[in-house]
Amino acid sequence: MNVRFDLPSELSASAPPEARGLARDEVRLLVAGPSGVHHTVFSALGKHLRPGDLLVVNTSGTLPAAVDAVRSGRPVVVHFATPLDDGDWIVELRAPGGPLLDGRPGEVLELPGGASLTLLSSTTPRLWRASVAVEGPVPGFLAAAGRPIRYGYVPRAWPLSDYQTVFAREPGSAEMPSAARPFTTGLVTRLVTDGVLFAPLLLHTGVSSPEADEPPQPERFRVPATTAALVSWVRSRGGRVIAVGTTAARALESAFSSGEVRAAEGWTDLVLGPDRPARVVDGIVTGLHAPEASHLLLLEAVVGRERVQRAYDAAVERRYLWHEFGDVSLLLRR
Repeated sequence: MNVRFDLPSELSASAPPEARGLARDEVRLLVAGPSGVHHTVFSALGKHLRPGDLLVVNTSGTLPAAVDAVRSGRPVVVHFATPLDDGDWIVELRAPGGPLLDGRPGEVLELPGGASLTLLSSTTPRLWRASVAVEGPVPGFLAAAGRPIRYGYVPRAWPLSDYQTVFAREPGSAEMPSAARPFTTGLVTRLVTDGVLFAPLLLHTGVSSPEADEPPQPERFRVPATTAALVSWVRSRGGRVIAVGTTAARALESAFSSGEVRAAEGWTDLVLGPDRPARVVDGIVTGLHAPEASHLLLLEAVVGRERVQRAYDAAVERRYLWHEFGDVSLLLRR
């Protein structure tokens, strides 16, 4: 039986913490590990880490991936999820009520500035492979015409800078790798000074519909050789490898081969869960995920269902805030 809980609508964070008068690292932090559940603030993260622990962070930056379009004379929004190797894109069509599921192969949508998008074939009930006719590279078009993806629980627009983490270096994620949002340069400096290690990797996230209970789609990732070597070094000395976000966990586990993490890049379709537990990751820094989300199975793969259930029961009881602008948890296996 998977993790179960009811999420009251008022626990969805509707704005960045800065709009609530908080610094990024002043969101709440729930820590669930072998010693039980503890409640603190994210700026105190270091008190729950040890010298020699390794935080693995995703350096993907967030794209302004939502673009207004016209479909048969009616306004819709296109979410640009993932660029494919041949230049096509995976996209989602949305209206205010949720994803549109009635697309047709060959259908053409009008985009701003005379650009257009043609649906080619469906990859899931809500996602399409599409060709995009724009002048120049698509990321440049998105920079001019797009905005960050947001869902109904965030009622107003916020600038792209609010959707970037301190580690963002290479734009490519349709949605923010939000587990790292509470990190600040000051907090990173304190952690490094205390002997906590950091290592980068890259995974560009696609779009996750809050209305759909779906496994993650294939995503592009890269684990550098230096990161793989550092993971091996930390594990050999008994340190903990802690993924910052489900994206970092998926990339690390995708690079696991013959008993160790190796340099790797390409596409991953790995789905972590009861049938594929984590073999490298000892803990995870992660936001709070909606009921039935596939991310919950990934968390179970790292620390087990019982610990995730205990953490989420406590988060609901203490009225933590959910989603990309909400509070954060640190789940530890050991």
